[in-house]
Amino acid sequence: MSANSHPKKSIFERIPHAITMLFSIIVLVTVLTYILPAGSYERVMIEGRSTVVPGSYSTIPSTPVSLLDMFTAIPLGFKTAVEIIFIVLSGGIMFGFMERSQAVENAVGTLIKNLGLERKYLIIVIMTFIYGFLGVAVGYENNIAMVPIAAVVSLALGGDLILAAGISVGAMTIGFGLSPINPYTVGTGHRLAELPMFSGALLRSLLCFLGLSVMAYYNVRYFKKISQDPSKSMGIGLNTDDLSLSKPIEQYFLTPNNWSVIGIFILGLGAILYGVFNLDWHINELSAVFLIIALLSGLVSRMSATEMSETVLKSVALAAPGAFMVGFATTIKVLMEMGNIGDTISHQMASVLEGLPLYASAIGMSISQSIINFFIPSGSGQALATLPVMLPLGESLAYPDKSRFWPFKLGMGFLI
Repeated sequence: MSANSHPKKSIFERIPHAITMLFSIIVLVTVLTYILPAGSYERVMIEGRSTVVPGSYSTIPSTPVSLLDMFTAIPLGFKTAVEIIFIVLSGGIMFGFMERSQAVENAVGTLIKNLGLERKYLIIVIMTFIYGFLGVAVGYENNIAMVPIAAVVSLALGGDLILAAGISVGAMTIGFGLSPINPYTVGTGHRLAELPMFSGALLRSLLCFLGLSVMAYYNVRYFKKISQDPSKSMGIGLNTDDLSLSKPIEQYFLTPNNWSVIGIFILGLGAILYGVFNLDWHINELSAVFLIIALLSGLVSRMSATEMSETVLKSVALAAPGAFMVGFATTIKVLMEMGNIGDTISHQMASVLEGLPLYASAIGMSISQSIINFFIPSGSGQALATLPVMLPLGESLAYPDKSRFWPFKLGMGFLI
């Protein structure tokens, strides 16, 4: 057998499957419950939220997780994440109805036709900023249904699914992380820190704009690279069924029915933004709006009851892998709670920072938040879990010059 029979795999091909990596982390956390001491902070209720009492950490009897408990934590993880799991499914259902009505395909085709393929780089920049704004205003889970639209646009322009991920997920990540007005991160952090709500918005807005500009630049650069040499695409072999345009660009136009579906979708997004900022809506209300949009889209498209039922099941099948990943990943959080090592990890990270110089501590806090992000992906969850510890630490290290406290606002991942 020749040496060329087994070509060398790229670094991306050697990366284990996401399920494999998550299960490895689940096993690691289980082992850590036997190694790390169990501990906890005292907590008090503030405005209906459980908040850590700074300096109250103490060790407690160890509660190592058995093999049976490790596997029991998996269904418990799905139970804990049921609201997020369902919004993934409901978002998929909404997009499924919009896709079946052909409103999405016709809108994308009409946009590209009107702007022209010669302006394809401009389209990528515009779409990157649109998704960035979605991340700024709301966040991840609430915009899951929008990601397939980026895939349709990318493939229609001659790109791949990796470019689609950069346009959508990459832009939403930057918008979410640097948002000046996100209620889950900045809002929660400001309440805990007793700062004016959404203060520092100008600086955050500038940083967010710069971040999205860099993201748009890299998206365009990657698109140019794969356009010149398709073999350099990192998305070769990925399934693109039901994501490609079905006819030539010049044949696309929006029908009155398409405009109705798009109008329903825009009104739904408006209702979501109003509900989040004015009515204290959360995940369940957003799932309900997604389902209402799906139902109305089916009705105005004159789908029969059988067609609507088939669309629901097909959409759920497509969204199921993502929903499964959400529940599977939440197992890690459940295991840390079962083993009582979550507070121990946070306490040890905070303790290390106390001996560092001022600005090094700020950088260390940022690194700590990045590490904690692997264990607590939720922005508001991170704020509630770590800011009660980080805030007193930052104030004590910056004392007596309170004006020097600003590095810690940056160091805590822009949560405050």
